[in-house]
Amino acid sequence: MKIGFVGTGVMGTGVINNFLKAGHEVTVYNRTRAKANDVLAHGAHWANSPANVTRASEITFTMVGYPKDVETVWLGPEGVFAGAKENDILIDMTTSTPRLAETLFKRGEQQGVHVLDAPVSGGDVGAKNGTLSIMVGGDKAIFERIMPVLKAIGTQIIHVGSAGKGQHMKMSNNIGVAATVLGMAESMAYAQAAGLNLSDAYQVWANGAAGSWSITNYMPRVLNDDFKAGFYVKHLLKDLRIALDAAAEMQVQLPETVLAEQLFTKLNQEHGDEGVQAIVKLWTSLT
Repeated sequence: MKIGFVGTGVMGTGVINNFLKAGHEVTVYNRTRAKANDVLAHGAHWANSPANVTRASEITFTMVGYPKDVETVWLGPEGVFAGAKENDILIDMTTSTPRLAETLFKRGEQQGVHVLDAPVSGGDVGAKNGTLSIMVGGDKAIFERIMPVLKAIGTQIIHVGSAGKGQHMKMSNNIGVAATVLGMAESMAYAQAAGLNLSDAYQVWANGAAGSWSITNYMPRVLNDDFKAGFYVKHLLKDLRIALDAAAEMQVQLPETVLAEQLFTKLNQEHGDEGVQAIVKLWTSLT
């Protein structure tokens, strides 16, 4: 199948490479071409705009940084919609706002194309290994049509409702991510203060009731002094702010998420381009 992909960052690169491994023809665009070198070396084709990606593809995916980037990539004069053909399938995998997802869906209806919001969870590891969790909002029939394509990049693929519901599901997921990564940091700070061996602590937590994805995947990175981003601090902060804005609209109180947003705001001042495991730096050097 001819697949288009806009966004060749940490996550996008893993996803694109898995599409290529599955035998799909993939055309890509990224604002900085050099960041597409990895996927181009694996056989992806380059296009010089999101519109040209869409023109060359049957299904086009986007995975960029922020809602404002989604607006530019989709709605700009050389954006995804500008190159879309009738009955094309357009899928935004960016973690963005539910309202923007609804706006894109409605624009798609007006233009005769099918739009889905499909944010993912699983970090750089899931993107590389093709084991992402994918939360899809939009028309269920279109979701079912693209399921074989999504199976090349994910293992848990769920249709969660109408347009925007994929983004709502991702917000609920990342509220949990923030909570578990903060729990990891506090547990490590306590264990170190008590004079415990952190490698022993990892074995206890990972194999007991304190276990979490964050413990299993992020704590070893901290112990190896590895703060390279699989999931950027700045992107989790963006997600927490989206979640809090949506919660305010729904009149839901999220006190733990309020605290997480405050802590990640502080962390972002110096460590925004590091991975979320850098949250331990707010306490001490836990290595």
